[in-house]
Order: sequence, then structure tokens, then C-alpha cells
Amino acid sequence: MFRFDRLLLLLALALFAAGLGRDKLDQWITTTDLPPLLTPLSTEVRDRTGTLLRVYTVEEGRWRLGATPDAVDAGYLDMLIAYEDKRFYTHSGVDSRAILRATVQALWNGEIVSGASTLTMQVARLLEDSGTGQLSGKLRQARVALALERRLTKRQILQLYLERAPFGGNIEGVRAASYAWFGKDPRRLTPAESALLVALPQSPESRRPDRHHFQAAEARARVLARAERDGLLTSGAVQAALTEPVPHARRAFPSLAPHMADRALSDDPARLRHDLTLDAPLQEALERLATHSLRDLPADVSIAMMIADHQTGDILASVGSATYGIGDTRSGFVDMTRAMRSPGSTLKPFIYAMAFDRGLAHPQTLIHDRPVAFGTYAPQNFDGAFRGELTVADALRQSLNIPVVLLLDEIGPAHLLDTLRRAGVPTDLPGDQPGLAVGLGGLGVTLEGLTTAYAMLANGGQTRPLNWRQDAPQHTPSNVLNRAASWHVTDILAGLAPPPGAPKRRLAYKTGTSYGHRDAWAVGFDGRHVAAVWIGRPDGTPVPGAFGGDLAAPVLFEAFQRLKPKPDALPPPPPEALLLPTARLPQPLRRFASRDAVFQPSEDAPKLIFPPAGARLPIQDGRLTVKLRDGKPPFTWLANGTPQKTGTRRREAELTGLAQGYSKLSVIDATGRSSSVTVWID
Repeated sequence: MFRFDRLLLLLALALFAAGLGRDKLDQWITTTDLPPLLTPLSTEVRDRTGTLLRVYTVEEGRWRLGATPDAVDAGYLDMLIAYEDKRFYTHSGVDSRAILRATVQALWNGEIVSGASTLTMQVARLLEDSGTGQLSGKLRQARVALALERRLTKRQILQLYLERAPFGGNIEGVRAASYAWFGKDPRRLTPAESALLVALPQSPESRRPDRHHFQAAEARARVLARAERDGLLTSGAVQAALTEPVPHARRAFPSLAPHMADRALSDDPARLRHDLTLDAPLQEALERLATHSLRDLPADVSIAMMIADHQTGDILASVGSATYGIGDTRSGFVDMTRAMRSPGSTLKPFIYAMAFDRGLAHPQTLIHDRPVAFGTYAPQNFDGAFRGELTVADALRQSLNIPVVLLLDEIGPAHLLDTLRRAGVPTDLPGDQPGLAVGLGGLGVTLEGLTTAYAMLANGGQTRPLNWRQDAPQHTPSNVLNRAASWHVTDILAGLAPPPGAPKRRLAYKTGTSYGHRDAWAVGFDGRHVAAVWIGRPDGTPVPGAFGGDLAAPVLFEAFQRLKPKPDALPPPPPEALLLPTARLPQPLRRFASRDAVFQPSEDAPKLIFPPAGARLPIQDGRLTVKLRDGKPPFTWLANGTPQKTGTRRREAELTGLAQGYSKLSVIDATGRSSSVTVWID
């Protein structure tokens, strides 16, 4: 007869064995050597709304984007868990019920009919990049899965799957797959799209839609049928999903703003997400405009553009070139928004604003456009002609060189550089000391710097540094120019004739062409935004016939059309602005005169224009032709103090008897005014 005490002993031994096994199992799980859990993710660059601008691959050229469960469509997650692992939220990493079911089915059918791998086991396989067929591999996956469940939450395990699951080729993770196959973020997937993304990781290469379209469609249909059976979708929803086409090709990942994206990556390589101030639709529109604008230009000419909100300083679009990554002759890899180039005439408005700010001139002040020399520097207008006396406003609108150099000579070139510095504009000055040529483009600035300067002008003379990162530190504005001076220049620039077909007085803008036609510029603003355009060769060689007004200005106006349907109104004049005609201005402002004008000869005094002072002249027979400008005839001509011709009315004469060495040549007009030069006779 079976004794009760023996039964108790057997029961105690069984419990002891079970406890020992449990402890051993627990130790086996606890001592599991887990693979690295940190997933290397692609660096993402996003615009101001979170839209993806550009993404960079990880090791071996794989696309792998970060994906939290909250960032994925809830319908996809429900379909994934129902299809792959119904008891994901209740098991401890290994689903014993699924194992029992798969074993019974295999014994009954004589072959493996269904798997028992949980999502956690699949994550274990993905982390170790291990196979699935060998028993030892399955055992290892089970051990890692059990250990993962102890160290991570279900949400963290699901996130690892969403970031690591393979979707064909070099696509890993559901977000990368959604962009590759549907061209969108997976926050809002259709049932058909969700079903395909559930099916692909099971056999990512044999179900790739671009290579095995039929197999992909069949796999999607099976997932949809299971979703209907599990009550996730209605029959009607499944039928509608089956009519949705399966993609035939992969889509390209977003690649907007490549230069700015590279800049962000270089600025902070460790950051995985860079949130910029750019606006993706505007950026795309501007990149298309850049490509279109180069159609009829030489193959090695490039273009750069920038648009910013001058009230906030946010850069909304930035095009460093039109051919990034193509490898053509346009040097598209060079970000020309940051390249130092000669600004041509685009700095003239700031010289006039400084003159207004200092009380040296007013828009209606009269100024002379006539030949002038500052030592050996004799500026010329672009067309070589002179306009005589005209208002300062007209001189700026016509972009004349001589009037602006007269003003800069009074202000001082160093003060212009200081104004640019205070506005936040970096400059590249050839030589140690700035000369008057800086006012006509004789220094280097960047397109970004020029945009910053015009943003300051558009803001009533207050600094407005440009931001391209959303987390850029806030800037406290400071005054560079007074409001009235800034408004007067804005009003003058708004009066410039726009390109053919463009509306008048919508933009305040200025064009510029650097020496030798190396750079063509256009910069302008309305009541809210500022934009700049540069066209030229990145290597600095000339583009014959290139003018800012012909090439860059039409692109500037088109850029504003891509930005918004109608420009914002320019500001009204501030109360302190002096709105008077020339005749009603205070006497000192009616005509421009330098502070030392009382010590200088009158502007119509005689001037020897040939030969130039200090010239070395090889002449024969001691004869030399001299030429005169201005003065009142008749004239007296002298050589070394000796009169040679008297009473002549012509402004040209031939002097004789000149010996080798220095000679002083002079002329005296009818009023006794004179001009002299010293030359060397060979």
C-alpha cells in the first residue's frame, strides 16, 4: 500500500527540483551577455515644422531612422502585433503557447507550418545579426529575449524593432521603409501601406516591391486577411486596401538644403537631429528656381540664393548652388552663400545711409557727378560718362560711382567697415588699410553677410543677425543706423525700375556687378522678408557681359513670387524723416560740399589731364602734347616756368624744348587759376 509519507517526500523533491531549476534558469537569464543595445541611427535634418530635409546613412550605407512607437501610425502597430506576436504585452520574451502550437502543427503536418518567434526574439536576432534556422540560434535568441524583457520595457523593445527591422536592400526600420516605399513619414499610413510594412521584414529580399512585385502583393494580402479575421479591419476596408497599388520602385530620400545640412552636421557631428529654421516647400521651390535660372548660362556658372525673415532673423531658404552632388563643371559642392566675393555696388546704400545719418546729405541734396581724383585714385562711372549735378537720390538710383566715393571720402572707409561689423557682416579686406575702393566693391563679403546687412536696413537700422538653427540664442538688437536714414534709403531703392513685367514699388532692391564681371548680385526686401541672389563662376573668373541688373534681379523678383503671392508693404516714413525738396532744405544740405572745400580749388578750375602727374614719358625732339579740362579761356601754357603759348582757346597744346629729366608743366586760365603736373622726360 502506497504510503502517504512517501508521497509527501516525492512532492517535496519535485518542488525542490522545480525551485532549483527555476533558480538555474534565473541565473542563466541573468548572466546573459547581451549585444549592444544602442542602435546607430541616421542623422536627420529637419525644417521649422519638423519636415525631413535631409538624412545621412549609417555604416555600410544603410538608411536607418529613429522611430518611437508614438511616431508611427497606431493602425500599423496594431496590425504588426496581431500578425507577429499577439501576446507581446503579456509574455516574458518567449511565448510558450506559441511554441506548443507550432510544435503540434509540425508533428501533425510533418513539417514546420508556423513559427513561434516573438517580437522580442526577432529583436534579439536583429541585435546579433544571427540566423533563424538552427536550433542553437533559436535557443540563443530565446535566452537574449528573456534577458531583454528583464532589462527593458515593452516600449523600448518595440522601439528596437521599429528601428532595426529589415525592409529590403539597405533599408532598416519602419520610418526609413515608409520614406523609401511611400515617400512619407509613417505617422499616417493607410491600411494597405501598413500591411506591406508588416509583411516585408519576414522576407525582405524576396518580397521587395521593386524586384518581386507579385510576392509583395501576395504577402500584403495575407496580412490584410489576418487583420480582417482579428477584427482590426472591416471587409470593406480590406477590399479597398487590396485595390491600392503596391509600389514598383523605391523613392529617393529627401535631399533638400544639402549645403545647410552639411553645415549643421559639421557644426555638431554628435547630434542625431538638427532642427533648422528653413521652410521645406520654399526651399524646394528655390532650388527649382536656381536650376531653371542656369539653363541659358555657361556650363561653369553657378548661383546662390537666400531668403530670410528680417523681423525674426530666421533663414527660410538657402541655396548654395544648383548642382550639389552632380559632379559637373559648376562646382556644385561649393556653398556660395558663404564664399567671400566682391559685392560690387551693393554696399552703396549703406554709404548713403551713413551720410544721411551723419547729416552730410539728404536724398534731395545736390551732388556733382564729374571727374575727380583722390591722389592716384580716379574713380569712373560704369559707363564712363558723367551726369553733372543731380540729387543724391538719383545718384543712388543710377548707381553712380563718383558721388558715392565723394561721400565715402567724407565719412571714411574705416567707418563703413565698422558699420558692416556692427551689423554682423564679416569682411575680407585686401591689405591692411581700407581705401575708397571698398565702397565700389573692393573687399570681400558673403551672400549671407550681405543678406544680414540688408536685414538691418529693412529693420530701421537695427541689427538683425540671421539664424539657421531653431535653438540659436536670442539676440538683443542694437542700433547701427537711425530710422530716418534707413527709411530714406529704402524709399530710394523702392523707386528703382523693376525688371520687365515686375510690379513697381513692391521691393526695395539694389543690384551690383563686381570688377571684371566676376559677380552679379541682387539684394532686396519688402516689409517682412529679405532675399539675395548671386550669379558667377566659383573660381572667380569673369563672366563676360554679366550684369546684376540683367541676370540676378529677375531671379530676385521670381524668388519673392515663390515666397508669397504679394509682397508685404514697406514701412511708412518715421516722424523724424525730413521730407522736403532741395529748395526747402537747410542751406548746408542743399549742395554737398566736403568740410575742407573752402581750401580746395573750385570745381570748374583748369585741370591738366595729360600727362598725369609723375608720368615717365619717352618723347622725341623735345615735343610733348598736353591736354586740359575745365577752366576759362584764353589759356597760357608754361614749361618749367617759361611761357610757351599764350592767348590760346584750345584745351590742347604742343610744348617744345623739353630736356631730359624732371619738367613742371603748367596752365593758367583767364581768371588766373592754374594747374600743374611734374613729369620725367626720357
